[in-house]
Amino acid sequence: MADKYPQRIVSLVPSQTELLYDLGLGDRVVGITKFCVHPFEWHSSKVKVGGTRTLQISRILSLEPDLIIANKEENDRDQVEKLEKHCTVLTTDVKTLQEALAMIKEIGKITGTSKKASEITQGISEHFKALKQDKQLKKAAYLIWRKPYMVAGGDTFVNDMLLHAGYSNVFAGQKRYPTVTNQDLVDANPDLILLSSEPFPFKDKHVDELIEICPNANIELVDGEMYSWYGSRLLKFGTTTI
Repeated sequence: MADKYPQRIVSLVPSQTELLYDLGLGDRVVGITKFCVHPFEWHSSKVKVGGTRTLQISRILSLEPDLIIANKEENDRDQVEKLEKHCTVLTTDVKTLQEALAMIKEIGKITGTSKKASEITQGISEHFKALKQDKQLKKAAYLIWRKPYMVAGGDTFVNDMLLHAGYSNVFAGQKRYPTVTNQDLVDANPDLILLSSEPFPFKDKHVDELIEICPNANIELVDGEMYSWYGSRLLKFGTTTI
């Protein structure tokens, strides 16, 4: 009864696109965004439906999807609501590791790949249990944007990943991704400032300007996918993160 499951899926979220690949959905995924860079063979062959917040609604509808997978944070609400008038849309909302595991299981159930989804979630759970953690968390600030500087607040998936990596977010008391000034960074007094590779592509040259602001902090460039992708990439968390 394979036909009772969606056969024409459009994914609007990079981390969930990678998950669909790892669930073995293959030809059943007919459309992805231009930011869905993993796996490479899908990025180079699947129909692109725009960016995560600049969706091409007409192109999506032309693919005649029977399931669209979106995300509350990553996609534009108005665009998702337009799609809901025509198609079945699953809009996920993931802020913690446990919510990520639940999302993976839900997508597995909806797509008829529950067995593989369970294997992935079990692997992620075991992987995170094995991570070594210091008793005392290092105070950290996680920057996602420059001009102005923006940081990850306490109600984000990034914040939960910081905790699992052994860091205490100095901006955990703020919501979403607040703008911060140079003085805010000084006052927060982080031991460590993490510069994400996405959405702003921080580079070595940006390390120097942060050293001038917080000379006593260690400044590190980090792979943003490791901290913000909440699909099967979680199996790799810690290998290049901690």
